[in-house]
Amino acid sequence: MKPAEQLSASYRDPSGFMFRVNGIYYRQVNKLFKEDFDYFISSGCYDELVRTGLLIPHETINENLTGSADWYQTLKPEQLQFVSYPYEWSFDMLKDAALLTLKILKKSLKKEMILKDATPFNIQFHRGKMIFIDTLSFEKYHEEEPWAAYRQFCESFLGPLLVMHYKKIPIQQLMLAWPDGIPLSILQSLLPAKSKFSFHTYLHVHLNARFSNSPKSATKKKVLFNRKRLINLVDSLEILVNKLKLSSQTSTWSSYYEEAAGRNNYLAEKKRITTEWLDKMDSVKTAADLGANNGEFSQMLAERRISTVAADFDPACINSLYNNIKNKEIQNIIPLAVDLSNPSPSIGFNNEERPSFINRSAFDLTIALALIHHLAISKNIPIQKLAELFKRITNKYLIIEFVPKEDEKVQLLLNNRKDIFFNYNANNFELSFETNFRIVAKELIGESGRILYLMEKK
Repeated sequence: MKPAEQLSASYRDPSGFMFRVNGIYYRQVNKLFKEDFDYFISSGCYDELVRTGLLIPHETINENLTGSADWYQTLKPEQLQFVSYPYEWSFDMLKDAALLTLKILKKSLKKEMILKDATPFNIQFHRGKMIFIDTLSFEKYHEEEPWAAYRQFCESFLGPLLVMHYKKIPIQQLMLAWPDGIPLSILQSLLPAKSKFSFHTYLHVHLNARFSNSPKSATKKKVLFNRKRLINLVDSLEILVNKLKLSSQTSTWSSYYEEAAGRNNYLAEKKRITTEWLDKMDSVKTAADLGANNGEFSQMLAERRISTVAADFDPACINSLYNNIKNKEIQNIIPLAVDLSNPSPSIGFNNEERPSFINRSAFDLTIALALIHHLAISKNIPIQKLAELFKRITNKYLIIEFVPKEDEKVQLLLNNRKDIFFNYNANNFELSFETNFRIVAKELIGESGRILYLMEKK
């Protein structure tokens, strides 16, 4: 057995930490947290949250796998399909994560427990829904104390949702700049003046910011809290979060497949070819659909029980896909808002706490349909560089589409700019990919002039 490897993101909480042995993820509970953890189990709080599908279940392993002197228990949680982060989520994904946090808090209070933190990093999208993953976030409730994680909830969940609600713009990059939550003072400045006329917004952001920034707030006499006040606070947060929405779910690319379906049987032919190639593949358990749009091809993969990450740079498309997944109860698609020309970087202390999207990616199959020309032409990324990207994230198979320069969509990208893309052609495309991939098959997609390739990694 390999030695235990503590995860670089799991070091801030003295209650315990996550580690990995032989590719399996475990959680260690430290002696320091023994009393709270034992009560979490004996109170029935764990059983209730798992039974209702709010908390990820775990097995108890009666073995000190780390050799740590602080060891109390080892937990083996249900293993995640893929780890994602809040700055890769769409609006409704973050909204559902916020509501999940509040729901868990309410249920915990009935068992005399409370959440000691309220960060979206405690939540993952797993098997078709948001689920809480941090078993060590629960501690005994003391009625006279306020909710210590209230401000964190406002900065990490509520604030970003409010900005998207009022401004109608995606703010994934802003969340990446403040992964621990956008400071209340910044949130206050981002919201329009009319937001003050919402009682709940005024209370949780504007008044909260004023109190937090007051030099007197640190020296004021502590105000005793009680259960009723806490429940009222949670109810108020729930009311506000439930009201938040995006007025428009449309974008430049949200109707892409409707338009593509009307192009001389182009979409139907692409599905036919892809289906035939998928039928011939073996041992494909994981896949990435890059440039997934509304997930048309991701759903084809899901029907084959392939765990699929569906990534697109357009949060509106990903939001639409997320809601579709919820409505259809699809369990093996993870929708993410990721721009491949600037994917999520490694961040945190030593740039190691949160691995980059690329470092988290290793798929049996990668699909990139109607994507390469956007990266090559719009973003000036050489085809050779793109081939290197696909080499890094693909374990075995690659299905990729080449759109020639003569294509009307490429010509639109070239409008009002100089054509400097002398190497953008099918021959150079094949030569660039053949360094690391073997071309198994290629086929023209109907009369479109576009070429679909099936490649296998060398």
